[in-house]
Amino acid sequence: QVHLVESRGGLVQPGGSLKLSCTASGSIVSIGTMGWYRQTPGHARELVATITLSSSTTNYANAVNGRFTISRDNAKNTVYLQMDSLKPEDTAVYYCNMYISQSAHYKPYWGQGTQVTISS
Repeated sequence: QVHLVESRGGLVQPGGSLKLSCTASGSIVSIGTMGWYRQTPGHARELVATITLSSSTTNYANAVNGRFTISRDNAKNTVYLQMDSLKPEDTAVYYCNMYISQSAHYKPYWGQGTQVTISS
């Protein structure tokens, strides 16, 4: 069994910052790509950022590029999302995603989601 637990989101003023974390626990052999996605009511979940196993490659959605930074700590099975210069349109439920191997194959796992609200 694998569990992903996200840190609490919250209410932030426009222009502010917030850092999310997501930690995996359970029977884990290896974790591949990690990522963050977000979803607003009535819309599909969309990619925010991803980071590869070695942290050598990161990928960002155009809407957050230059404002958000994804990072990971492999020793802690944790992925982070530093969000700066936040805008009201960043309001969403944020989900972490990890490709985790418990044996020979990688499977996608999701966090429970955390609400981030940007408002004055």
